[in-house]
Amino acid sequence: MDIKLTKRPWYIRHKYYIILGVALLALLVYNLIVFFGPTTVRTDADDVKIGEVTNDDFREYVDVEGLVQPIMTIKVNSRENGSVARIVAEEGTMLNIGDTILVIDNPDLQRTIEEERLAWEKQQINHRLQQYQMEQKSLSLRQQSLQAEYDMERLSKSYALDKEEAQMGIKSKAQLEVAEDEYQYNLKKTRLTLESLRHDSAVNVIQRTLLDNELESSHNRYQRTLHRQSDLVVTAPVSGQLSFVNATIGQRIGSGEAIADIKVLDSYKIQASLSEYYIDRITTGLPASVTYQDKEYPLRISRVVPEVKERMFTVELTFTGDMPDNARVGKSYRIQIELGKPEKSIVIPRGEFYSVTGGRWVYRLTPSGDKAVRVPITIGRQNPQQYEVLEGLQPGDRILISGYDKFGDAEQVELK
Repeated sequence: MDIKLTKRPWYIRHKYYIILGVALLALLVYNLIVFFGPTTVRTDADDVKIGEVTNDDFREYVDVEGLVQPIMTIKVNSRENGSVARIVAEEGTMLNIGDTILVIDNPDLQRTIEEERLAWEKQQINHRLQQYQMEQKSLSLRQQSLQAEYDMERLSKSYALDKEEAQMGIKSKAQLEVAEDEYQYNLKKTRLTLESLRHDSAVNVIQRTLLDNELESSHNRYQRTLHRQSDLVVTAPVSGQLSFVNATIGQRIGSGEAIADIKVLDSYKIQASLSEYYIDRITTGLPASVTYQDKEYPLRISRVVPEVKERMFTVELTFTGDMPDNARVGKSYRIQIELGKPEKSIVIPRGEFYSVTGGRWVYRLTPSGDKAVRVPITIGRQNPQQYEVLEGLQPGDRILISGYDKFGDAEQVELK
């Protein structure tokens, strides 16, 4: 007997076509979404670094490496010319003030000293001789002065006697007038003699002073020349380390020639090189610091060298308080030079993303934390640890701070 077959529904008969069509439609919709929707890349959450946006103190400073240098280097110059006879101190020797560095030989100076000594001895003999002559002249002047005073006294008495005799009538009026004229003449003559003697005495005193000055000048010349002999021994003007000696035995050196350097090690300074970008903001007096073993040591900029070489310029910093125990010439430290006082700002941690975005945008995480969306931002100031954010982010936001090279131009990043 024949069995009547029931006809199956169309969706059963064409189910494979329907499934294929739905799959193709889903693929089309997906492609449309991918094409017209935001581009997305996926990455492992462990491969990225996340930083938080905070409202914190922003401290604008420059972090550079500085090299410890002696606080001062003294140039030692030769005061006398000659040839090097002996080198006493070697490079690296610690010296105290007055310690001998080297000895110079100068035969010409020895002859000059001997000539000045003979000249001074000759001047002494000449001074004694002239002093004796002036003493003799002084005695003679005193004798003449005494005689003139005696003559004046005698004339005065003689004239007084003539006046008494005229009053008594012994002498006539004419005789008295003659006696008076003679008295007045001799009186004026005697006064002139005394005046001349006083002038001669004053000249004698001046001559004696000149002789004494000549003798003293001759002695001073001899002493100065003799003192030059001590300059043949070159000594340390300050205490420190002899770091450089520019001399060899027998070498001829001139007066004023630099022959050695002494590093003063009582204190230190730090020398650092900065980018020319900061040259208008770095001035003397700016504070800085060095951190060693969790302790901060304050510094200040003491000198700015404005000359720019290879886009860098040099600054010198000095300690304003204690120094690190391990401070030595040639040791390097990381220095933080402050460019301003701390200010409250919205900040984000520094990261590798900046090299790709230039600070124009970042990937900000969604509240769920499984996706990061690209958002534009504006970066202001920066320091070695932070960027100041002027626009685009708020405190509490989280962003990707690792490198963006592998994300290309994706609008969002999914974290697996």
